[in-house]
Amino acid sequence: MSCDIEERLARELPAYALRVVDALEAAGHEAWVVGGWVRDALLGRPGHDVDVTTSAPWQETARVLRAAGVEVHETGTAHGTVTAVVDGRPVETTTYRVEGAYSDRRHPDEVRFVTDVREDLARRDFTVNAMAFHPQRGLLDPFGGEKDLAARVIRAVGEPRRRFEEDALRVLRAVRFACRLDAAIEPATQEALLACAPELDQIARERIGQEMDGILATGRAAWALRHEFPVLAAAIPELAPMAGFDQKSPYHAHDVLEHTARVCAGVEEFTGGGASQALRWAALLHDVAKPACWSEDVSGRGHFFGHPEAGARTVAAVMGRLAIPGEVARAARALVLLHDFEIRATAPSMRRMLAELERACPGQARRLAFALLDLKRSDAVAKAPRCMGYAVELDAMTRVLRAELAAGAVWRVGDLAVGGADVIRERGVEPGPGVGMVLAQLLATVMDGELPNDRDALLAWLRW
Repeated sequence: MSCDIEERLARELPAYALRVVDALEAAGHEAWVVGGWVRDALLGRPGHDVDVTTSAPWQETARVLRAAGVEVHETGTAHGTVTAVVDGRPVETTTYRVEGAYSDRRHPDEVRFVTDVREDLARRDFTVNAMAFHPQRGLLDPFGGEKDLAARVIRAVGEPRRRFEEDALRVLRAVRFACRLDAAIEPATQEALLACAPELDQIARERIGQEMDGILATGRAAWALRHEFPVLAAAIPELAPMAGFDQKSPYHAHDVLEHTARVCAGVEEFTGGGASQALRWAALLHDVAKPACWSEDVSGRGHFFGHPEAGARTVAAVMGRLAIPGEVARAARALVLLHDFEIRATAPSMRRMLAELERACPGQARRLAFALLDLKRSDAVAKAPRCMGYAVELDAMTRVLRAELAAGAVWRVGDLAVGGADVIRERGVEPGPGVGMVLAQLLATVMDGELPNDRDALLAWLRW
C-alpha cells in the first residue's frame, strides 16, 4: 500500500473514532479501526459507522474510555463489545477474539479473547472485510483484502466452507458484497457458497430479509438473479419455479427468470438508479405467481390468468415472513397487484389508476403512481420486441399523470368539493351507508370527466 493512500486514510479517519483509538493507546493498549470503514475508505467512498478492535479486555476498555470522558454503553460484553459514544457518534469497540463452532449457524458456541489482532482478523468473513488501519502504523492486511478490493473479488478468509458453515447468512452477505462492490466471487468461495446455500433455511427469517433488502438496495438485483439464483431461491423459495419456465407466449421472448432480471434492471435504468425500496421488491416479485397460474390453450399458447392477484398474495406472505417494514410491503403488494392494470394516456384513465392504487395502499397513490408506470415501462422492455413500443406510450401517460396531479386530480371521496353533510342536506337522506353510495357515484362521475370538481356543479348534481 502506498504512503499516499495511508496518509489519505489517516486524514479521513473521523475525529470521534480517533479519540477512542488514542485513549486506548495512551493507556498502553493496542487499537485498530476495522471493518467497513477501512474497506470503503480504500475505495474512496464515504464511510459509515467506525468500528474499533483492541487488545484491552472490555472491562478495561470501558474504564479507560470513561476516564477519558467518553460515554460508554455495555452493549455486547459477552462478545467483548462496548459502544463508545463520542460527539453523538457510536463506535463499537471490541476486544480481539476468536470464535468456536456455530451450532445454531448464527452465534459462536464460545468466544475466546486473544492478544494478536491478526487472530481476530482471521475469524472474519471476507478478505475485503479483514483489514485493520491505524493512523500511525498504517494498513494491516494479512489476507490480501486490498488486492481483492482492487480486483473486485469477493474471497472468503481461510477455508470457504468453514466460513459459511459458521454462519450460513454469509452466503447472502457474499452476494450482497459482490453486488455492492461490482465484484465477482472467487471460484472456491463460489463453490462453497452454493454448497451451503440450503443452510439458509436454518437462519432467522428477519436476518434473511435484511440481507435480501440489502441486495436489492445495491440496484444490481439483475446480476444476482443471473449469477447467484440458487442462493436467492434458497433465501426466497417462491422464486425457484421461475428458472427455466417457458412462458409460451408471443409477448415474451424469455423465461420468467430472465424476464424478471430484465425488469429489475429496467427499474434501475428508468429511475436513474433511484428506484424505491418498494419498487425494487415489486420488480423482483411481480411475476412470482406466473408458474402457479400457468395454463395452455389448444393452440399451445401459455396464459397466466389471475397472476397479479396471486402474486400480490405471495408478496404479502414473503415480505411479511422476512419482516420487511409493513409500509414497504403494502406498497410493493399494490404495485404487483396492478402491474397489468390497463391504462391509457387520458385523464380519466390516470384518475382510475390513482383510485385503484388508493384502494390497494391508502394514502400512497400519488407516490406509487409513478412507480407503477416505471414498473410497467420496465415490464414492457423486458418482453418480446413487439411489446417494447408500449414503453413509449407510457411516457405519454406519465405526462398526462403529471398534468392531472398539477391540476388537482380527484381520486378519493375526500377530494370532492362536497361531503356527507351536503348529501344529507340536498338529498334529504338519513346518515348511513346510502350517503357513501351517493358520494361514490359522484366521485365516479367526476373521475370520468362528466363533472368538474366544482362545489356549485356538485351541489347542482346532488339536487338533480
